Amino acid sequence: MNRLLSDPNGEICPDFTSAFYQTSRAPLVAANNTEDQAANLLQAVWVATNAAQRLQWQEQVALDQVAEADRQRLVDQENERLLQVKQLAEATVEEEEKKKNRLKHIPIPHRPRPLKASANILVSDFALRKLEKGHFVEIYYWTNKGLADARLNYRAADDEGMVPTTTADGATAWIPANATKPSSTVVPDCSLDPLDFAQAIPRFVASLTERGWNHERVHMLAGFWGALMLHRYWNSDDPLDRRALLLYQEEQRRAWHQAIPLPDGAWDISIIDETELSRTLDRLYRDDRRRKDQDFDYQVSII
Repeated sequence: MNRLLSDPNGEICPDFTSAFYQTSRAPLVAANNTEDQAANLLQAVWVATNAAQRLQWQEQVALDQVAEADRQRLVDQENERLLQVKQLAEATVEEEEKKKNRLKHIPIPHRPRPLKASANILVSDFALRKLEKGHFVEIYYWTNKGLADARLNYRAADDEGMVPTTTADGATAWIPANATKPSSTVVPDCSLDPLDFAQAIPRFVASLTERGWNHERVHMLAGFWGALMLHRYWNSDDPLDRRALLLYQEEQRRAWHQAIPLPDGAWDISIIDETELSRTLDRLYRDDRRRKDQDFDYQVSII
């Protein structure tokens, strides 16, 4: 069925009795009809045809409305898709910008200056990154000298001072370049002065909590360090006893970190292994004895 180009509802039936339609009436008159009968027949055909066209027009309008609604729905869906793509792209760019310039986007609460603001400490970015990853990190970074070293080497990081790194979820983040390098003056745990060690531990525990460490692990490590400083060796007159505690602390903590991802897992490090501690002291004693013997032999040889 051909598509109607205009609405038949507005059409008016012609006057088929007029001279204009004489040619149309002629075939009907030749078939033994009068002029009036021929005009009436033409009018009846027109009325029937117009009625059929009105029904066709009504159906055509209804189909056009359905087609237009479908077309508009597709257009709306495409516009929505394009909007979501644009929003996702903008959100991705914004997230990357936040990662690259994290300090610019850390929310600051509307509040007065905290009373303990002066007690805040600046810890090495490298040490904090190690903490965030759950890795072993030297206690030196929380000693007075380590904190002074962090303040001395602190630089305002711009784009040229940032390097890309991969986060735990596989995303790319930008961090200060100095967060990837250890301090050139770092001191092993076993070589720390006991006073420096004792001063650093509360700061270290606070950083563990601030960096989102599991409460049970923080409590376990705090108990470990507390047990060492309450051990009888800590207040011994023999410096080898304290060195044994510090060396035991470093070796056991390293081993504990390495064991965490293994199938058998780690252990409660706060439980002091007296047997292993005695072996550690014995190693130090033999090393000290050997060094003293070598020094004595050298002095004898030059006499």
